[in-house]
Amino acid sequence: MFEKIEIFDKRYNELNKKIYEPDIAANVDEYQKIMKEIHELEPVVLKYREYKACQNTIEESLGLLSDNSTDEELRELAQTELDEAKKDLESLSDELKILLLPKDPNDSRNVIVEIRGGAGGEESALFSAVLYRMYTMYAERKGFKTEVVNVNETELGGFKEISFMINGEGAYSRFKYESGVHRVQRVPETESQGRIHTSTTTVAVLPESDEVEMEINPKDLKIDTFRSSGAGGQHINKTSSAIRITHLPTGTVVECQNERSQYKNKDMAMKVLKSRLLRQKQEAQQSAISAERKSQVGTGDRSERIRTYNYPQGRLTDHRIGLTLYKLEDILNGDLDEVIDSLTAADRAEKLKESMEN
Repeated sequence: MFEKIEIFDKRYNELNKKIYEPDIAANVDEYQKIMKEIHELEPVVLKYREYKACQNTIEESLGLLSDNSTDEELRELAQTELDEAKKDLESLSDELKILLLPKDPNDSRNVIVEIRGGAGGEESALFSAVLYRMYTMYAERKGFKTEVVNVNETELGGFKEISFMINGEGAYSRFKYESGVHRVQRVPETESQGRIHTSTTTVAVLPESDEVEMEINPKDLKIDTFRSSGAGGQHINKTSSAIRITHLPTGTVVECQNERSQYKNKDMAMKVLKSRLLRQKQEAQQSAISAERKSQVGTGDRSERIRTYNYPQGRLTDHRIGLTLYKLEDILNGDLDEVIDSLTAADRAEKLKESMEN
């Protein structure tokens, strides 16, 4: 493990010198490429330097303790530093192992989030709007930008379905665990007897596809235009600017009607289509090796019930890792870090366990 990190450390030093070379500084693309590599290496290298400093502390403390000329006060101090450094060394070693785990190649990408109402009719559609608000508020906290791709509203302001892009470095790493079935337990606005209802909403999180990854033959596409409209005929567009693209080989259908420009709608619809096809390709690859994996935190199965939002008790439960938090209002207002950090830690722990067993 440490031989590999020594190579990283050497490369990190080389790159930090290289960015100050005049020809590199004058080449924007090359400069950005080097800075990206530095950014990727930095967490491992800095943690490794902490580890080496801790090792040095242990060696110095042991040297003082083995020296008969060391006075009693300095000996006590050396023993205290030795005990603390040994604990830190173990913790730093575990952190380094996690940092060296293979990274998800999609983590740095933008994402497309698709929310669809499930069981529960209008109540499910209303909760879809709640989830959309939660995700956009969280995205804003993280400095990400959001853009609606397509929306199908109901009369009461819910969403039968809504898809939107989240743009920002690392967006997928923060949203990838949200795919699956979200269950809500609450008294609906339409309930006159005050009874608690249970409904579900489905979320799918797709990493945005790179152009080189998903080349689509134009002959495989059927492209239709139509007039966009909102709930109850609101926001009707008098021109046929909305776009529907059907990928004939797979039957995948994508609609986009949020922009007034047909060109922009087509461009956005193609982005969604490529991301869906990339997801299908990746899911096929994952299923081929899933038998080798003993368990994992779900990151894509849209039929998996992943979470329950219980309004009467102000409780959120993530069923994949057994996490329960009694701060539902804060979470629905975009305070998702504790949930996502817990899922990330659980996934890393499982992967670390697997790497040690193999």
